[in-house]
Amino acid sequence: MEKKLYSISAIYSTPNDIVAAAKAVKDAGYTKFDVHTPYPIHGLDGAMGLKETKLGFVTLFAGILGAVGMISFASWVAIVDYPQVIGGKPYWSWPAFVPVTYEIAVLLAVLLTVGAMIVFFFKFPNTSHPLHDTPYMKKVSADRFGVAIQAADEMFDEKKVRELLKSTGGEVEAIYYSEEFLIFKPQLFDPKFILLLIGVSLATSAGGYLYFNKVLYLPPFDWMVEQPRFDVQSRTDYFEDGHSMRLPVQGTVARGFIPYPYVLGAKADSIGKFLINPLLNSKVTLELGKKKYLTYCSPCHGNFGNGDSRLNGQFPNPPTLHSDKIRNWPDGAIFHTITVGQNVMPAYQYQISRDERWAVVKYVRTLQRAYNAKESDLR
Repeated sequence: MEKKLYSISAIYSTPNDIVAAAKAVKDAGYTKFDVHTPYPIHGLDGAMGLKETKLGFVTLFAGILGAVGMISFASWVAIVDYPQVIGGKPYWSWPAFVPVTYEIAVLLAVLLTVGAMIVFFFKFPNTSHPLHDTPYMKKVSADRFGVAIQAADEMFDEKKVRELLKSTGGEVEAIYYSEEFLIFKPQLFDPKFILLLIGVSLATSAGGYLYFNKVLYLPPFDWMVEQPRFDVQSRTDYFEDGHSMRLPVQGTVARGFIPYPYVLGAKADSIGKFLINPLLNSKVTLELGKKKYLTYCSPCHGNFGNGDSRLNGQFPNPPTLHSDKIRNWPDGAIFHTITVGQNVMPAYQYQISRDERWAVVKYVRTLQRAYNAKESDLR
């Protein structure tokens, strides 16, 4: 088989020589040439006249696509497919979408960038490149510098190219295509390529599983998986009663905790007269009460206490807070109901502190007065 010329190359000894040679080749009008150096050389890109790569736009587009796609999917799930009220938050609560949106944007940007590099920028690179295993490549991989002008260049004339490279002081030599390169044609769906992908995927998955589930937990680094502890509600011989969960010492009270003396079932009307709201009317108190009311109370009672639940029928709608019964209740009765619950309403003494519950009572009173304002309030 007759040898097919790939390029005419030249070897140089110093970085200044290769920069000057690259500039001379560019000024001569050649466009299909490349420079090879054993380490990066400052100013070489400008000497070659290289333009900025468009790969960054691919990464930007892929990242935006991933972010918009993830936000759209999360919004559809939160609003249409599976709407839930959590802690009084709206259905479309964007802060919850930020972490997964960021991760998907980065993941898609990386995957599409690598895919674009292989398919569009490198055009499925041939592993048997003409420069591989040539004396030229061995020199420029060690301590020399080289430039190669491809025969595919429109201005290519072997005689003129040799004269140009000699005038720059280079050691000129020709590089030919190998037989393997001429025969090889990249095939994306070649069975061997598919099997290679499957093999790499299986090996990566198995390696990741073994590393993260076995290697990382080799003694003594078991990451506290094995602990001298008791499981919840398990029995033990360590204590005489056999219970692993210990009760607080009888008669003790946690520091800063005020025990609530009334329990579920006690009448709110009769208990309310014994409980007095210790908080004063102030902007700070009402803002605290509003914040806690909108978080814990509004999903069922509505933002204004009308009993218009936002839970889509998951629970029975509660009565309005603007009825004569509730408006005539003492503050202590409302506080008691918030603390221990009533009917299907759960107790909130563990979610809302004592002062916060009293602040909610103040805010409920504000709503009631706004809905039942007297003439004097409007003046």
